Amino acid sequence: MAKNPIPQGKYIPAKKSANFVFSAGMTPRLDGKLIQVGKVEVDKPLESYKDAVVQAANNALTAIKNALAEDEEIAEIMTMTVYVNAEEGFTAHSKLGDFASEYIVDELGDIAICSRTAIGVKSLPGDAPLEIQIIATYK
Repeated sequence: MAKNPIPQGKYIPAKKSANFVFSAGMTPRLDGKLIQVGKVEVDKPLESYKDAVVQAANNALTAIKNALAEDEEIAEIMTMTVYVNAEEGFTAHSKLGDFASEYIVDELGDIAICSRTAIGVKSLPGDAPLEIQIIATYK
């Protein structure tokens, strides 16, 4: 089992309730350190953010998996929220969200096709370029 992302405050990486499991908002941290920082820029190629998006999605998915007992498994990914620390004029939020969606579907198959929201925000913790939260059901 992969190691849980390291919380950056007084919270847990994921929590279960009534057959749902909710990840905390996950930034693109690896071993507690952001792999990319700064606002998502209008003129920078979207591909330059792909590793950060995938890392944040991986962190959220890992937190969910690690919240489950040994005899439990993810039934479905219900929704994903992608918060983008975007500079003014950036409008491709959903295209960054596509990187996360592609990653979770590659990892889990069709049970990961979910509703999704991509939101532009003024700032994120540690000046992360994005943050992802996932809500899943389990069985």
